[in-house]
Amino acid sequence: MGQAMGMSLTGQAQAVAEAFVAARREARALESYPGERPQDLAGAYRIQDSAIAIDGRMIAGWKVGRINSPAAERLGANRLAGPIFAETVVSMSAGELPDMAVFAGGFAAAEAEMVCHVAAGWDGSVPTSDAETRAVLDDLRLGMEIASSPYPGINADGPAVTTSDYGNNAGLVLGASLAGWREIDLCAIPVRTVIDGAVAGEATAATMLDGPYGAVRFLLANLAGRGIDASGGLWVSTGAITGVHSVTPGQHVSAEFAGHGSVQCRIVAASGR
Repeated sequence: MGQAMGMSLTGQAQAVAEAFVAARREARALESYPGERPQDLAGAYRIQDSAIAIDGRMIAGWKVGRINSPAAERLGANRLAGPIFAETVVSMSAGELPDMAVFAGGFAAAEAEMVCHVAAGWDGSVPTSDAETRAVLDDLRLGMEIASSPYPGINADGPAVTTSDYGNNAGLVLGASLAGWREIDLCAIPVRTVIDGAVAGEATAATMLDGPYGAVRFLLANLAGRGIDASGGLWVSTGAITGVHSVTPGQHVSAEFAGHGSVQCRIVAASGR
């Protein structure tokens, strides 16, 4: 009975994963969730892992998102993770306005984030402090996550559903390295997100549980627990600082880090690949 149930769960995860990968490839919105919604994070990551295998693209990093109460207590985790594919990572030079694609008819948002780079050669030991975390990093950038899914209810349906479709990630804008990041209190930098000239949100990373470095620790533990090799180096988009701000094609979005620079992009509709 247990084996049959396991096979059934695997089959369900595969079917949902295939539907999400196909919709993303075709830039086609999904009117409803394509199968049975996962009720826990184990089921959600089962779908995500299946989709990664089907998708086949190179992963350059991972996004981390917050799980709020009471879902955090019910699911046994206060963060979630999803892959960021290399072809969706854009390095922005000063003055550039890159186009970032979202799924028209689905869900789309922009998030101001700090992006840490875990150096190649990580030995699998999860850091336990900020100092230990800094020691496994070799870069820290100003950034912006583009969150988008073909399914418009991706966030409204809860964290397990969010996790199941790549954690709702569709891309990452990398800005300049944060000068002196090893000595800076990351949680003291005022950050704001501006959409078409209007401030959409303001905050500091002090509101983000145990901060950007805590997000790195979570991600490394998550990958280790899933048997995913992270020794080649990877980006960690550490979580929305000012909130998850809905966007639509044609809008201009800027993430501003007071005294340290900004990252910007133009939102465009995804086309099939």
